[in-house]
Amino acid sequence: MSAIALAVRDSNTMLRRNLLHARRYPSLTLNLLLTPIMLLLLFVYIFGDVMSAGIGGNANRADYIAYIVPGLILMTIGSTTIGTAVSVSNDMTEGIIARFRTMAIHRGSVLVGHVVGSVLQCIASVVLVGAVAVAIGFRSTDATPLEWLAALGLLALFATAFTWIAVGMGLISPSPEAASNNALPMILLPLLSSAFIPVETMPGWFRPFAEYQPFTPAIETLRGLLLGTEIGHNGWLALAWCLALTVLGYLWSTAKFNNDPK
Repeated sequence: MSAIALAVRDSNTMLRRNLLHARRYPSLTLNLLLTPIMLLLLFVYIFGDVMSAGIGGNANRADYIAYIVPGLILMTIGSTTIGTAVSVSNDMTEGIIARFRTMAIHRGSVLVGHVVGSVLQCIASVVLVGAVAVAIGFRSTDATPLEWLAALGLLALFATAFTWIAVGMGLISPSPEAASNNALPMILLPLLSSAFIPVETMPGWFRPFAEYQPFTPAIETLRGLLLGTEIGHNGWLALAWCLALTVLGYLWSTAKFNNDPK
């Protein structure tokens, strides 16, 4: 069997293992999903009129639903990848990785299984949050099939990038609890982006960070694809962040995994 075929076979085996773990222990994924869903319901039904009036001048909850959903979708990806960091750390601390090292399996398949499994979970989580959004009034009637495909591609790239970062966080964490804490920026960064309010309304000293951190360009690009708003330079920034974080996370994770003595 060729090296490529061996890597694909072993990666597929590790993917099945991780998906089985997620199916048997869904509580972590469901708990992480509660954050974006609760924020969606809170901001729409409690703060929707006030927030929409502050943004557009007219109290219109339907407009605010359209504004907030793209940010909550990307926040869902960030929160779901926290589970990946916890899962990787759990594997490292329980000794299963040491067992894998003694077996005749492709070394990188362990991480690839985690990454592919996490991306699939992210897409499933996005579908669930999107279904809740549609149920409470979100609509994207102007998006073409090509724009929907581009939006799905952006979400997959974003999930891949942050999954590799989460894998690295899991590898450097001494315990699953520490991994969960280390990965908290995945949830905090969307709160400091344009997910809930426009960047233009933020204090001037804070605006550059909010505008150019990874979530804001992706959120604005997703809004443009689904709602027809102006994308501008955000599309290229979002792609650049996705590629940069993917490469950084991959190099960081593989270096740590290959050098770890455990």
